[in-house]
Formats: sequence, C-alpha cells, structure tokens
Amino acid sequence: MLRAIYPGSFDPVTLGHIDIIKRSYDIVDELIVGVLNNNAKMPLFSVEERVRMLKEATNALPGIRVIPFEGLLVDFARQMEAGLVIRGLRAITDFEYELQMSQTNHKLEPSVETMFLTANVEYSYLSSSTVKEIAAFGGDTSQFVPEAVSLAFNQKKKESNKDE
Repeated sequence: MLRAIYPGSFDPVTLGHIDIIKRSYDIVDELIVGVLNNNAKMPLFSVEERVRMLKEATNALPGIRVIPFEGLLVDFARQMEAGLVIRGLRAITDFEYELQMSQTNHKLEPSVETMFLTANVEYSYLSSSTVKEIAAFGGDTSQFVPEAVSLAFNQKKKESNKDE
C-alpha cells in the first residue's frame, strides 16, 4: 500500500492545492494532507480553521485524512508510516527550493521519497499569499479558493469590522 503525505501550511487552501490533492488521490492508495502548524509564522487562519476548511474542501474524496503536525516533515512521515511526500511545483523557483528540501529530507530519512507534481496551468500563478492580499483589499477570492475559504474570509472581515 502506498501512503503519501501532501504537506503544507494551507493558509489558506487554494484551488491549486485542491487540484494537487485530487491528482495525488488518484495516484496513491492513501493520502494524508498534513497541515503544518509553524509557530515561527503568524498565519491568518488557525491550524484548526485550516484543517476544517481542508476537510470541507475534500469531503467528496473518501479516505483522505487531514492531520495537523508540527516539527520535521520526516518525523511526521515516520509517525504516519508514509513513504512518499508529494509536493506541487508552480515555477522553476519552486523547484529550486523543493529540491533542497527533498534532498535534506532524504538525508534525514532515506526511506521517504519525494514526488513532484507540476501545477495545472490554470493554477500556476496562484498562491496563498496572493489570495490573502486580494482578500485584504476586499477583492473577490471565490475564483481562487474553495467555498469554505471564501466564507471564512467573509467571517474574518466581519470580525475585523466589529473590532474597529
């Protein structure tokens, strides 16, 4: 059985992420979406919110597990008994960074391989950072993110307006 992890911060999950998840789901026997809780960063959405949004966005794909994690990806892979990490690539700049991470992870845990999936051209420009910027300026994010994320952005905006 081939169990894989698709890790990321998913702050927020975009349609590009969902595309990689769906394509990975068709390749492996079991897919774990690992939601990184990185204490060094200040995410817009809490890890609980990101997990909930991912579960809602992937509920039509039975068997996908969405699990938060902290620390090294290879430690999470060991814990989940996953031998494969899936990473999405949008551009050559992504490749340079991901190659370094893949090689480092392989050095730390030789039994964990990395597979790269190139982004669908429809989403090759899309990033969570771009989506957050659009939302921050009141733009419509619905064409870039699952419905659960659009709703979460609207809720954050309402909460922000109450604080002002």
